[in-house]
This record gives sequence, structure tokens and C-alpha cells, in this order.
Amino acid sequence: MEYRRAAIPALVGGLLLTALLWWAGASTQALRLPGTIDVLGGMAAAQLEHWLTPWSYDPPPSVRIGAETFGVGEDGAAIDNSRYLSLYTTGMQIRFVAVLLFFVPGALLLVRRLPPVNGRVPATLLAVWGWGMVAGTLAVAVSAPWLIAANGRGSYRFLPQLAGMASGGRQILVFAAFVAAVVAVLAARVTAKGAGPLPRAAVPVAAARLAATVGTAVIAVSLVVLSYQPVAAALQTAFTGTGLFAEPGDLLRQWLLLGSWAGPAGTPVGDWFLYRLADALVLAVVWWALRWLPVLLTRATVPAMAAGAVCATVLGLLVSQLAQMALSDGGMRWGLVQLSAGIGGGVPAALTFGLLAGAAAAVTLRVAKDRAGADPGAAGSGATDPGAGASGADVAGGPGPDLRPPSPKD
Repeated sequence: MEYRRAAIPALVGGLLLTALLWWAGASTQALRLPGTIDVLGGMAAAQLEHWLTPWSYDPPPSVRIGAETFGVGEDGAAIDNSRYLSLYTTGMQIRFVAVLLFFVPGALLLVRRLPPVNGRVPATLLAVWGWGMVAGTLAVAVSAPWLIAANGRGSYRFLPQLAGMASGGRQILVFAAFVAAVVAVLAARVTAKGAGPLPRAAVPVAAARLAATVGTAVIAVSLVVLSYQPVAAALQTAFTGTGLFAEPGDLLRQWLLLGSWAGPAGTPVGDWFLYRLADALVLAVVWWALRWLPVLLTRATVPAMAAGAVCATVLGLLVSQLAQMALSDGGMRWGLVQLSAGIGGGVPAALTFGLLAGAAAAVTLRVAKDRAGADPGAAGSGATDPGAGASGADVAGGPGPDLRPPSPKD
């Protein structure tokens, strides 16, 4: 799919995602109205306001209090405290612009290599949805320094503050990214008309399974090894320091850990395995996505595989979090809003290890396909091409039965 055709849905989705997040942030004042509190309840309204605050232009109490605190000098003279409020405004402007700038390139790549035709619509929708959550998280992270400085405490534990802000606003981002993904895919369906044949690729079954296994093993390093509580604690406390960059372990924990788990001490073994089932769902979703991603892509390039692996990891985390919500016994006691507080977490770690997993899967796939091509007996067996309907043929990166080299537009 040509860049000009893929750019339109990517830009439409990015603009809609930015507008939805801005609208959500502008709704924080409505949650403070007495009528809203009466309908939702004080706890639910406060929780929703906490979710929306990272996207609100209205400065939170911490910024206003900081501006008032630093508004008087040591000699009692008044200091212009408007610069703290302007820092907050600048940070929010950077945040919304960054949402658009991060979303458009990723969505452009996904729509171009994973166009919503020939049975790819669900895969494209899920991929763009996952990338929307990644774009919002990155936007929050890159704009966080300005908001930290607006609080007047930029020199105190900067990295822990950055780690805390990077995880803010993710709950609303899940829903906004889904709406933007739906609109982007619908727009891509329109722009894909007349783009020519975009069939699925032919990939050997053994090569696809091996690539998916290697990529899933990379994800398992974070989910199973690094997320084990003793290992995570050692990672977090291994780096110490003072001043501006104190405790970088907090930031590493945010960007390297996909979860948190420990042994069944103090809990029944059956319950422990039940909760570990949610973690296993992450690996299952990642493996299944990496297994079919080379077949669905028009060309299984390293950037496309890396972006697809990131989206698969994000969606796997989302499935795991929904399973944990279903397994929780506090739903009736806490309510749906409080129960959903953990939704959308782990995206920074999913981005880090998803990129590595996708790159590893792409390299493994290429090596396995080269070996299969060098072995005539293996090349004629085990190839799969569900979209193009080819039988017993492996066209490396090609569009099924068309043996011509790919066009530069594709």
C-alpha cells in the first residue's frame, strides 16, 4: 500500500486521538460539580478525575500550591510565579503535539504493511489500537520534565518523578485509542480501494512458528524473569545516588517490567496458579500474534515486525489485566471504576521488549526462510498462504502466486 494512501488514515486517527484526549482532559471540571458527585459517588468521581488530570490544561493543586510557595523570595519580595503555570501549559502543549507525532508514523507503517483488506481488518484494528496506547504513553513521558519543573521540585528525585508521571493517564488512553483505531481503519478501508492486489504473503509454517517462539522468549525474559519480585527488587535497588538523578531503579522498573509476581507463599497453590494464568495469557497472545503476523503483512520487514510485536505485547497485557479484573473478588466491594485502575499499565516495558522481540522474530524468520529455500525438499512442504491460496510454494516476502519482485510502492 502506497504511503499516500496510508498517510490519510494515520493522520485522521492521530488527530482524532489528540482531540479525544483533549476533550477528556477538559471534562475534569465537570467531575467537581455536585450533581456529578451525586450520580457517580465521591470515590468514583475522584478516581475519574485522577485519570483525566494528566490530560487537563487546568493546573492540578500541586502546581498551584507550588506556584504560591515559590511566589515569595527569601527577602520577602514577591516573585512572578506565573512562570510555573506557563511551564505547565508548555508541557501540556508538548504532550498533545507529541501524541500526534508519535501516533502518525507508527500507524502509517502498520496501515501500509497491514492494510485492512483480505481478512486483515481485525488485525489492523488491534494493531492500531495498541499503537495508540504506545503513542499516548510516549507523549506523557517526553512531556513529563516540563510538568515536573512546574511543580517547583524538578531537582528532587527527578527520575522517580518521571517514572510516576510516565504511567499517568493510561486508563482514558485505552478507550480513546480504541475509538481512534476504529476511525483510522474505516478510513484505511476507503483509501485502500483501487490500491491494487494486497494479498497475504507465503511463509513456511516451521519458520513462522520458530520466529514466534524466539520473539515470545524475549517477552518472557521480562514477564517471567525480571518481573519476579526478588529480581525486580534487586534491579530497583541496585542503583543508588543523590541529587537530580537519584534512584534510577524506579525508572528502570517502569521501562523493563511487564508485571510483578512471587511464589505461592501464604496463598493456596490453586489460587496462585489461577493468577499466573493471566500472565500466561500475555505469552499466548504474543506467540499467536507473531505466528500470524508474517503471513498477514505484505512484507515482513524488521520495522513492521517490531511495531507489530509491540502492539501484540500491549494487547497481551490488556487481556491479562482484564483477566485479573475478572478473577478479583473485590469487584462488588470496590466498583468497576476502582477495579479498572490497573488497566493499560506496562506499556513502556511492552515497547522496550516488544521492539526487541519483533526484531528477533524478523531475523529468525529470514534465516529460517533462507534455509528452507536452500533445501528444495523443505521448501515444498509446510508452506502456508491462507490469503493467496498458494500451495506448496514459499515466496519470501512476495504476494503469493505473483513471482515478480515487489514494487517500490508496496
